[in-house]
Amino acid sequence: MLFKNIETKRLILKNISTDDREFIFNQFSNDMVNRYLFDAEPLINIEDADELINFYIQPEPRLQHRWIIIRKSDGVKMGTCGYHCWNQKNCKVEVGYDLQEEFWGNGYMQESMRELITFAINYMNIKEIYAYIYVENQRSIHLVEKLGFALIGSSYEIFRNRKYLHNIYSRYISNLT
Repeated sequence: MLFKNIETKRLILKNISTDDREFIFNQFSNDMVNRYLFDAEPLINIEDADELINFYIQPEPRLQHRWIIIRKSDGVKMGTCGYHCWNQKNCKVEVGYDLQEEFWGNGYMQESMRELITFAINYMNIKEIYAYIYVENQRSIHLVEKLGFALIGSSYEIFRNRKYLHNIYSRYISNLT
């Protein structure tokens, strides 16, 4: 199995599972978590959480994966992070992440994302990592810039018949990284 649980100094990145049903429902029905997510409607019932989990636990090999971010000190689930649209042929992948507001500003997502970058390099043969970020999501923009991503363009996401401008950030991985 390629995707495994990951441990950092303060966190456990646990593979998403059916046991995370309540957390996933609470996470993706939360207005603050969904504030800048323009790719899916907020969850409105627990069965929606099951659908999302099932998407991420398809048998490997798969082109997406998600981890639950858990604080080691107390076992609290704080958010999620993972990969979308893994292009194995071109060695590229898109990252996505979300964190409950009460945990913002503590470096948890930076710690998680550093591990995702390392995992992508060591286990997925990734040469380029992308992040699509809504232009008003300044915290997320600041995060990827701190992690060495560069702005390479922009595109509109159509959601609920409205256009939302997203910046596209990229980080190339060299053999020296």
